Amino acid sequence: MTIADLPVGLSAAADASLRWHPGGPFDLMQTIGILLRGHGDPSIRTAPDGVWMGFATPAGPATLRLAAAGPRAGPAIDAQAWGPGAADAVDSVPRLLGSDDDWSAFDEPEFHATLPRMVVEARRRHLTVRLPATGRMIDSLVPTILEQKVTLIEARRGYRYLMYRFGTAAPGAGSFAPAGLMVQPTPEQWLRIPSWEWHKAGVGPQRSAAVMRALRSAVALERLAALPAAEASAKLQTIPGIGVWTAAEVVQRTHGCPDAISVGDYHLAAYVGAALTGRRTDDAGMLKLLAPWAGHRQRVVRMIGLGGFRKPAFGARMTIQDHRKH
Repeated sequence: MTIADLPVGLSAAADASLRWHPGGPFDLMQTIGILLRGHGDPSIRTAPDGVWMGFATPAGPATLRLAAAGPRAGPAIDAQAWGPGAADAVDSVPRLLGSDDDWSAFDEPEFHATLPRMVVEARRRHLTVRLPATGRMIDSLVPTILEQKVTLIEARRGYRYLMYRFGTAAPGAGSFAPAGLMVQPTPEQWLRIPSWEWHKAGVGPQRSAAVMRALRSAVALERLAALPAAEASAKLQTIPGIGVWTAAEVVQRTHGCPDAISVGDYHLAAYVGAALTGRRTDDAGMLKLLAPWAGHRQRVVRMIGLGGFRKPAFGARMTIQDHRKH
């Protein structure tokens, strides 16, 4: 279903709208999938009528709906937004969907000649993917900190708890927008969460303290969105509790950074090593393997993933811890 298929009254009632033409092949879910914090992410809902997002803007909260438009004029995305931040939300759509993401150098025949066959084949099958850029530093940083040194199951369980406990319903949630669509707490709301609520969420004191330290400079933090990705990453790492892994995970989403690599990830180095050499490796080995493609290392990693490669089981999985029992 596209937005054109929806009831005229609902379509016309949006506070702001936009039709965006990507200018080439485009897949909405492949592009924004990296933004979801699991299938139960309270801030993003997929539905038959499109993808719904709730988030804060400088003007206030907004609900944004994205849906593929008809093919008559080529690929297009219809965006509609509601709430005080509707205009800001619509203005963010082109960058959100990768309008600034330029694959032309990566797609040069000379560059393809340097790439492993599996990466080249994956790219040929996935010309529709872009690297999204949200520009929303806090929205990306907080859930990323929650994912530090724990399993995704733990992190996302805690994130959902905190969102439903301290977030706010997105404009129109439960009426024209999906029920349960949420907007993250504001920095002030995050800072007011008491220690026992972090504990109930299964978030240990090290991670909750890192969130608190970062958000005490929330205004300065949001300004990092206007800096180049490498500079924003370096400045993030001056905050105690934010290292290279967290900074990379953030700028991949906020800046659409084509080169940021999540050094320190529990699985990534072994995954990349297995894909490129058939053998697991460590972070130093991964960086050495990816060095020939500096500037596009994240593109290479995305193509490995989209190509369907699955890493052999090398050993025990990370154990799920429940900090709420302590």
